[in-house]
Amino acid sequence: MNPSTAQATVIVDELVRNRVGHVVLCPGSRNAPLAMALYQAGEQGRIALHVRTDERTAAFLALGLTLGSGRPAAVVCTSGTAAANLHPAVLEAYHSGAGLLAITADRPAELHGSGANQTIDQRGLFGPAAVAVDFPVAERRGAQNAVWRGLVCRAVAQAEQGRPVQVNVPFREPLVPTFEPRWPESLDGRPNGRPWTTSTAPRTVAGNRVDFSLPARTLMVIGSGRADRARAAAELAAYAGWPVVAEPGRQAAALAGGAAVLRCGPLLLAAGELPDGLRPDAVLVVGRPTLSRGVRGLMGRAPVYGIGDHPQWTDPQYVAEHVRGWLDLDDMSHVDGRAPGWLPAWQQADSRAAAMVDKLLADEDWPTGLRVARDLVEALPAGAMLFLGSSNPIRDVDLVAEPRADVAVYANRGVAGIDGNLSTAAGVALGADRTGYALVGDLTFLHDLNALALGPRERRPNLTIVVHNDDGGGIFTLLEQGAAEHGASFERVFGTPVGADLAALCAGYHVPHTLAETPEALHAALAPAAGLRVVEVRADRSRLRDLHARLRAAINEAALR
Repeated sequence: MNPSTAQATVIVDELVRNRVGHVVLCPGSRNAPLAMALYQAGEQGRIALHVRTDERTAAFLALGLTLGSGRPAAVVCTSGTAAANLHPAVLEAYHSGAGLLAITADRPAELHGSGANQTIDQRGLFGPAAVAVDFPVAERRGAQNAVWRGLVCRAVAQAEQGRPVQVNVPFREPLVPTFEPRWPESLDGRPNGRPWTTSTAPRTVAGNRVDFSLPARTLMVIGSGRADRARAAAELAAYAGWPVVAEPGRQAAALAGGAAVLRCGPLLLAAGELPDGLRPDAVLVVGRPTLSRGVRGLMGRAPVYGIGDHPQWTDPQYVAEHVRGWLDLDDMSHVDGRAPGWLPAWQQADSRAAAMVDKLLADEDWPTGLRVARDLVEALPAGAMLFLGSSNPIRDVDLVAEPRADVAVYANRGVAGIDGNLSTAAGVALGADRTGYALVGDLTFLHDLNALALGPRERRPNLTIVVHNDDGGGIFTLLEQGAAEHGASFERVFGTPVGADLAALCAGYHVPHTLAETPEALHAALAPAAGLRVVEVRADRSRLRDLHARLRAAINEAALR
């Protein structure tokens, strides 16, 4: 056994012992030792191996596997720009608190600066976005097995705390197994399949609790972040009688905590000035809300308190008076009584707003992004997974869909890019081993088209990808640049229509494609089915800005007067 083969064999074995159940492999030369060791482990049923040819796609798939399985997953690639292509997923993992393992093969030190092919300085490539674990070059000598195994344990321990980790491993040739003398030490791990080093993270929740008064007329806003923190805070909101505006990814957690989650909360906040009966004395922000301009507009109109990560709490407007790390029922003593009419007033306004939403969408020509979002969420089977693409799809769900406790909603809200969304969705479906759905726009779909490129031996996710195809960047229609006075420049530099034939693209990847031209056809296409498939809904975004303006006006008239 040669040194590179020995080291790779040990690394893979120790990953298995540390319960890393999924690894995504990208083919390459310098990572050949790891590729061969992973193939053998996969054939033995010790690890779930996924092979992808595009490193960016592979990294987002590994991110999704991490989110869906609840355990760190790894992506393995060769050196050079291959490693650099992992960066978008590493950034998303860092900002969303996901423990992604990026295992990058490297050239040995003597090849750096020599003009050797595919050689860059990739140690600490991802900067502060990933913890760096650097392996030494393997040599034919003893006293290395413990070091290699210990480094794997350290990497996994960091990932288990929600930190991305770059494991950089320089390999010398030969890179494939060779017939060489017996290795000078045992390469066995601990008995009974145990990790080389076990560790347990400290529990620090109780040390950073609320220690200030919370008014009876508090409005709670829950954004992305830890589900356990969202549920704990929601339990207090339920007991205190507070209304809750929760973004889609944390609605299930809030509902599990018994909170009164408003269906149209973001719409109510965006529709105009709140009447006295709905005006909060404090806004309590849990996690990191990123979707609604209505929520952002509320900040500063009342005292703002945060429940989030220290010192990286969410407060882009710099209005928060207090920030703490945890809130639950043990903090009820800090709530200044109950306001009996507070929650009912919000629920009545929410009910009127929901009725107006449903009437307006029923009267509108089909399809609109809002109608597709509402109908899709309503039609999903219990226990399904739903991934929401960045830009309009997640915002459409946030605005009009009925919150569901029996659907697990995911989204890349760390840095909220449109890259890697299909791959993340596929990873979540595979990692959670459940029926999955994704709602994305056409540009998001095109941006990650290689997620559909699967080899004949690769496991297919049970994933239905619904593409709301309005031929371009619909979200910009709703922003300042979508105003009529910017019409001359809008289509070319913001709308960016490309007229892609999605059916032909799907055919090229051998992925089934359905064009849903009626609400009934969309509903039928959402019936659970095995494998990967695409459902396209074609829409006209020229009506989008006017529709949203009419919706806000209707909500203002129906619920805020």
